[in-house]
Amino acid sequence: MEAMNTRRSLMTGLGAAAAAAVLVPASTGAQTRANNFRPARHANDSWMDELKGQHRVFIDSATPSGGAEALLYANNLYMANDSGYSVKPADLAIIVCLRHFATPFGYNDAAWKNYGKAFANIMQFKDPKTGLPPSSNLMNSADYGFALPNLGVSLKSLIDRGTRFAICDMATNFFATQIAQDTGATKDSVYKELIASAIPNGRFVPAGVVATTRAQEYDYSLLYAG
Repeated sequence: MEAMNTRRSLMTGLGAAAAAAVLVPASTGAQTRANNFRPARHANDSWMDELKGQHRVFIDSATPSGGAEALLYANNLYMANDSGYSVKPADLAIIVCLRHFATPFGYNDAAWKNYGKAFANIMQFKDPKTGLPPSSNLMNSADYGFALPNLGVSLKSLIDRGTRFAICDMATNFFATQIAQDTGATKDSVYKELIASAIPNGRFVPAGVVATTRAQEYDYSLLYAG
């Protein structure tokens, strides 16, 4: 019984101590350090500050499903801001990040025609209508409806409203290496071809994960799709 009372007293004491710790204000020194912090600025990221808009949103995606959903989310942002707040597309700064296995959605139809099979094998992604590797970027099509997670929202429909796309260069190097090994081409030649195939409003960033963190330093709200 005495042991139980001792344990109860100990737990009560710990609870009080925890509550006190929550209520005690942070030290002046800690607050000063936090308030004085300013992230470094790099020329590679300055483009994020050039986008005009009352609201800034960065949508991150890393999977085929996530890449498609990111298009849907961007479309929803435009629609809801317009209907709910009368905020027009020109007043929104929206960046969609295509990284990791969502990266090939940042390449045009010509790249998919040449390397669609390789993209599909690595991404584990197939045309839902045929069950075969796509020979074009299916995010360019509005004809798939509920068969794809973007629900018919096309790249063009977003580009026309000003959406920007951050395309992962690190993943592009990875895809170029794998394609070169499979085809016998040189990695550099494939890489240059992929870089030249960026979709309109697409910009290669050193790495999608870095762009995601930098965007938050430029006051973009972060959404993750996938």
